[in-house]
Amino acid sequence: MVEVIICNERTEDSKEEMRTDVNGHTAENVAPESVIFESKEDLETQTQKTSSWIWSVVYLCFYGFMVQLKPGEPFITPYLLSTEKNFTRYQVTNEITPVLTYSYMAVLVPVFLLTDYLRYKPVLILQSLSHVSIWLLLLLGYSLLEMQFMEFFYGITMAARVAYSSYIFSLVPATVYQRVASYSRSAVLMGVFTSSVLGQMCLSLGNVSYMTLSVVSLGFVIFGLLLSFCLPWPKRSMFFNQARLEKERKEAAQSELARINPEKKDGSVAALGSNHNSLSWANSVFVQMLKELKNVVKVPSLRLWSLWWVFNSTGYYLVVFYVHILWNKVYPATENKHVYNGAVEALSTLLGAIASFAAGYVKIRWNLWSELVIGLITAAQAGLLLLMGLTGNIWVCYVSYALFRGFYQFLVPIAIFQIASSLTKELCALVFGVNTFLGTILKTVITIIVVDKSGLGLDVHSQFFVYFFYFTLLTVIYLGCSAFIITCHYRNKRSGQDATEVAIATELSPMASAASDGTTAHNGASIKT
Repeated sequence: MVEVIICNERTEDSKEEMRTDVNGHTAENVAPESVIFESKEDLETQTQKTSSWIWSVVYLCFYGFMVQLKPGEPFITPYLLSTEKNFTRYQVTNEITPVLTYSYMAVLVPVFLLTDYLRYKPVLILQSLSHVSIWLLLLLGYSLLEMQFMEFFYGITMAARVAYSSYIFSLVPATVYQRVASYSRSAVLMGVFTSSVLGQMCLSLGNVSYMTLSVVSLGFVIFGLLLSFCLPWPKRSMFFNQARLEKERKEAAQSELARINPEKKDGSVAALGSNHNSLSWANSVFVQMLKELKNVVKVPSLRLWSLWWVFNSTGYYLVVFYVHILWNKVYPATENKHVYNGAVEALSTLLGAIASFAAGYVKIRWNLWSELVIGLITAAQAGLLLLMGLTGNIWVCYVSYALFRGFYQFLVPIAIFQIASSLTKELCALVFGVNTFLGTILKTVITIIVVDKSGLGLDVHSQFFVYFFYFTLLTVIYLGCSAFIITCHYRNKRSGQDATEVAIATELSPMASAASDGTTAHNGASIKT
């Protein structure tokens, strides 16, 4: 009550001060018109900004959906192996497809850096131009070199995916990052699903040729290129444009101060701009984030999930790159309508989306059980790879592949959350970039040794046995680490319980000794003997 009275007294005093000016004349207790107008203008500006980024997100999601509409993509490998192109399985497996991995590694770092430096849009335009180049080469090219160039441009499109995934964060406030990220991801998945279904329907029901399907895909990617030119241009990025934005803010503050108080222009303005020249490359956000990376590896959860990202994504993409060749060898269909690559890709995409959604509802102690969960899922993936390598039934291959992708997609959002939850947005992006690059290096090394004709040049069935042993080795490592961590946890827990019991006994023993040492007089007083 005292605090309320004091607050009321202060409020009344402030009201009286507002009613009386310095000369003792009373004034109306109302806000100045300029303040009201400024509030209205601020509200209108805020509403316009919100409306602006909402429409930008809608357009970007529409763009993300449309650029995924390539109904001929699941059928590129059958097209190359068909009589229309007439490449051999050895050429596709050991000479054409490996170029994708090499291209991806070569352009990943430049594209990652240019994405932020150029503020996303130019890289998305480059990605769309690469899409157009892929389908033009696929339609017009017939030589081995032209198909290798096609895979080179495919590597550029894969590297440029980072531009789309990070572009949306430059358009919206930080409070809605998670929501808009889910929108953009859903748009991409819906585009892949729709594209695969459309391609399968055209092939199985419309009985169109691979060439016609490629023409349709070319039309869609040209439309995506036109959409990329209309994308909004972000005003900020995460790493390289922070200094420029800081300079603009300081210049704006200087001009405002000079306008309000011209006589202090030479003093205060110079003070505001005194630190501008200290901005340099050494002080950029990017370099500071690189210095922080050494602390990331010291955190057990970040280290575990980063290693999972490097090693498991390597095996996952190797399987994705070569599984269509395996299907063609297991079941070399004589008619195009019996090739179900599009349906399987659509099913696996849908299953992956469901698995990613379900992962958000898994509530366990990840700091204790992460290695065990990863180990069990990796073991299941190894079993599926062995099944794909041994079976001669194409339907078993299809189902195994869909489950393999579903298991991987289940762990992806968990890994993203475990890594991103304790990092800033900028450092998180850099960690994922480094993890992806390390995974690409490992993937390139395996491709050179196992797939490339200059290495072992294994056929596709032998490759899948190598991938099986790769995932088996990872399983042994994960489960071994899990057994060690769980054992240590319960051993420490038991030791803690024993220590607690000893502490309790220690606390009780002085009371017992005091009771035995003292005697009680007839008046109730304790007397030392």
